[in-house]
Amino acid sequence: MGLDLKGLLTKEKTRLEAFSSKVIAVDAYNTIYQFLAIIRGPDGTSLSDSHGRITSHLSGLFYRNINFLSLGIKPVYVFDGKSPSLKSAEIARRKQIKKDATVKYERAVAERNLEDMRKFAQQTTSMQDGMVDDAKHLLGLFGIPYIQAPSEGEATAAHLTKTGLAYAAASQDYDSLLFGTKRLVRNFTNSGRRKIPNRNTYIEIEPEIIDTQKMLDDLGITKEQLVDIGILIGTDFNPDGFDRIGPKTALKMIKEHGKLEDVPQIQEELVQIDYNEIRNIFLNPKVADVSEIKFDAVNYSEIVRYLSEERSFSKERLESSLSRLHKSTERRSHSLEQWFA
Repeated sequence: MGLDLKGLLTKEKTRLEAFSSKVIAVDAYNTIYQFLAIIRGPDGTSLSDSHGRITSHLSGLFYRNINFLSLGIKPVYVFDGKSPSLKSAEIARRKQIKKDATVKYERAVAERNLEDMRKFAQQTTSMQDGMVDDAKHLLGLFGIPYIQAPSEGEATAAHLTKTGLAYAAASQDYDSLLFGTKRLVRNFTNSGRRKIPNRNTYIEIEPEIIDTQKMLDDLGITKEQLVDIGILIGTDFNPDGFDRIGPKTALKMIKEHGKLEDVPQIQEELVQIDYNEIRNIFLNPKVADVSEIKFDAVNYSEIVRYLSEERSFSKERLESSLSRLHKSTERRSHSLEQWFA
């Protein structure tokens, strides 16, 4: 579902170049789902190799990370672990959405409606066996580190910013703010020119950054109160939220009464959810214990071999893109040598 805080936030537009030399903790599952949903053919079908295995996620990771590394950005990908039991309702809701979308996609196929085929195919997106291993293998060939979180990946990504190992967390969801990230970057992995669904119009998607402490100061609340606002609106751990309460109403309630227990008009609904456990998930999350983030050299030849020989990518396109990365890395290294000289 994703937390709906957009009505409360002031987001600062930025550019990818602004993150040069910075470590960014990327929500890996969120990113892979984006690639699986967006990188498709005109009829909505995913890219695949000669064995029928989906490669949309690998295509996204390949080209996007070339862009990051060419700009001197240092991404570290954080993968989800075991979800808290309270997330089961949200997981069931997502599965039902995919089932409904599958029915609509099949109807669109029968009607040969390309627009609907693509739209509903995107909604059926799911992670299949082997995709995470594929992603980790490719990241390793790029020399890009990845971290396996014990639970929610966004919690560990936020933790990396709090310990100073990362400058910001990158995700499309706002949950990272409740987990306490110092900064959240949105549109980090999907910036660029995008087509508006159902319209023959394109827009330029730009990265945007939210400074959490500035946001709290502007709203006049604490991080604990932000979590209570999230619970009122609805999180992955209570997806329905509270009846007829949106972001602005939730903010008003918490600023007026201080905390959930003191908001008189929600008490009947409040006893029906384990709000203290939800608070604990966000305020005291299970996170990976990371003391160092190490980046390695890009293994150019093995990337070409793996993607061209095993996953049916065009060797010429791979070499052309990697050549661009190599040249940009050399230019940056040469500039640094001149600066120190």
